Amino acid sequence: MKELGDLLKVTPVEVIKRLMTNGVMASMNQSIDYDTAAVVAVELGWDPQEEVAVEVAPSPPAIEEEEADDPATLKERPPVVTILGHVDHGKTSLLDAIRKTRVAAGEAGGITQHVGAYQVEREGRKITFIDTPGHAAFTAMRARGAQVTDIAVLVVAADDGVMPQTIEAISHAQAAGVPMIVAINKMDLPGANPDRIKQQLTEHNVVVEDFGGDIVTVPVSATKGTGIDDLLESINLVAEISELRANPDRPAAAVVVEAEMDSSRGPLATLLVKNGTLRQGDAIVAGEISGRVKAMFDDRGERIREAGPSTPAVVMGMEEVPEAGERLRVVADEKTARQVVEDRRRAREASEQTAHAHVNLDTLFNEISAGKLKELIIVLKADVRGSAEAIRAAVERLSTAEVKVKVIHSSTGTVNDSDVMLAEASNGIILAFNTKVDPSARKRSDATGVDIRSYGIIYQLLEDIEKALAGMYEPVYNMVVDGHAEVRQVFKSSRVGGIAGCYVTDGTIRRGLSVRVLRGGAELAKGRCEGLKRFQDDVREVQTGYECGVVVSGFDKFAEGDVLEFFHEERAN
Repeated sequence: MKELGDLLKVTPVEVIKRLMTNGVMASMNQSIDYDTAAVVAVELGWDPQEEVAVEVAPSPPAIEEEEADDPATLKERPPVVTILGHVDHGKTSLLDAIRKTRVAAGEAGGITQHVGAYQVEREGRKITFIDTPGHAAFTAMRARGAQVTDIAVLVVAADDGVMPQTIEAISHAQAAGVPMIVAINKMDLPGANPDRIKQQLTEHNVVVEDFGGDIVTVPVSATKGTGIDDLLESINLVAEISELRANPDRPAAAVVVEAEMDSSRGPLATLLVKNGTLRQGDAIVAGEISGRVKAMFDDRGERIREAGPSTPAVVMGMEEVPEAGERLRVVADEKTARQVVEDRRRAREASEQTAHAHVNLDTLFNEISAGKLKELIIVLKADVRGSAEAIRAAVERLSTAEVKVKVIHSSTGTVNDSDVMLAEASNGIILAFNTKVDPSARKRSDATGVDIRSYGIIYQLLEDIEKALAGMYEPVYNMVVDGHAEVRQVFKSSRVGGIAGCYVTDGTIRRGLSVRVLRGGAELAKGRCEGLKRFQDDVREVQTGYECGVVVSGFDKFAEGDVLEFFHEERAN
C-alpha cells in the first residue's frame, strides 16, 4: 500500500480508504493486483497503464562484469597510492619530493609532462601514485564505480594539525575502505608537534600505532627531502599485507585518471591499468566512447607498446575525450566497441526516463523490506560541534536488527559539494541541522538524487529517521502552481455533466494535474483534470493564450468568470 501511495502521491491510509469504499479489505503491507490498483488510481484522477513485459533478444555478455581469475594466474602488482589532506599542508611538495627520488636514484630523463599518475621504484618494487587535486576527485572517481586506490596517504602539517579538510579526507578514505598511512609533514619547522596531531587523529577514529592502533605514521619534510624513504617503505609494507594481485595475461581493464584534447595528437587519456595488459592496437571502450590504442606513452613521455597491472599510460586513439573515472575495457575489435557504445547509449536513455535509484527517507522502508538495504549511511552537518556529536550518537542508536544506521562523516558548516559527493559514492543521505546548503551542493544533489534533509529541531530529525525505518514516514509535499485558466463558457454533456470552456491565462495546463476551482478568489472545489480538449480532439496539455474544454473530477457546476488553478505537489526537502 505504501508503494502504491508513493506512486499516487497520497498516504497509504487514503489508499486503504478507497479500497474499502470499493468493497476490498486490505492491510498496510498486503499486495493487490493491477485491476484493483487501477480502480484506486482512476478515482484519484490518474490514467493508469499496465506495464507490459517486452521480450528482448539476448545481448552479448556485458563487458562491465569481469570474470573471476583463476588464483593460479594472479601475480603481485604494485600498489596504487593517492595522497590526501588539507590545503597548504604540503601534498604537492610531497609528490614532488617522491618524484625526485627516482631521478636521484639515477633514472634517466625525468618528468617531461604531467600525466596524472606516475611510478617510482624502491628496492626493486614499484609504487604507482595518482596525482589528484584532492579528496573530491578521489570520491568522484569512486562515485563512478572506479575504486582505483589501494592505499591513501593522509598528509598533516606538523605545525598546523588536523583541519576541516583533513577531517573530510579521513571520512572519504574511511568510506572507501582503503588502508591509511599518515605522513606528518613539515617536521623541519620550529612549531612541529607530532604528538598533538596523533591525539587529534584519535578524535576522528584514526588510532595510530603509538596509541595501540594500526595506522602507520611517518614524520617527513617534503622541502628537506627527509623521511621520504621511510614513507615509501611503509607503503610497501602495507601493500605486502594487503596482498595486491592481478592477472597480467588477460585483456586489460583500466580506469581513466584524466583526459584532455591535445591540439596535435587529438584526445589523450591517462589510464591506470587495473587488471590484464593493455597493448598497442587494442580496441577499447570507455563509457560511451570507443577507440583503438594507436600509441602509448609512459609517465616520462616515452613510447611503450604495453602496460600491465597498476601501470599508468597515456593513450592516443579515443574518438572523443572520456571523463575522469570512466572504466575502460578492451574488446574483441572496433566493430564490437561501437556496438557496446550504442548499447550503453540506449541503456542510458532508458534509465533517464526513470527516477534516481538513490536511497531516500521516502522509500527507505521499501528498500529494507526488499532486503536491498542493510545499512543507512548518513553524512551529518551541523551548526556547532556539540550538536553534531549529540545527533551522531542519537542517530546511530536508532539502528535496528534489519538495518544499521552509520554516520560516516560529521562536521560543522554548510553542506558543500564534497558532502554530496561522499553521500553519492556511499549511497547515503545528508542531514543538515541548523545549517544551510550551498547552491552548488543543492544543484549537484538534484542531479544525482542525493537526499538532503534540513532540520532545526533535533527530535524532529530523530523522529523522521525512526519513522522511515519503521515504514511510517509520510513525506511533506508543497503545492506548485502550473497555470491558470478562466472559464468563458459552460457546456453541458449527458456523459460527464458540465464542461468548462476556458482560456489559458498563464502557464501550461495538463491532463492529470490537480485543479482548484476559484470563484471570487475563494476556493469553491478541488479535483483533478480528467479531460482536456482542443475543439474535438483530446490533448495532454494546453499552453498560455489558447482555448480548451476542461472536465474536473467531482465538480461540474462551473460559472462564467470562474478561475481554474492547475497545480501539482512536490516533496519538500
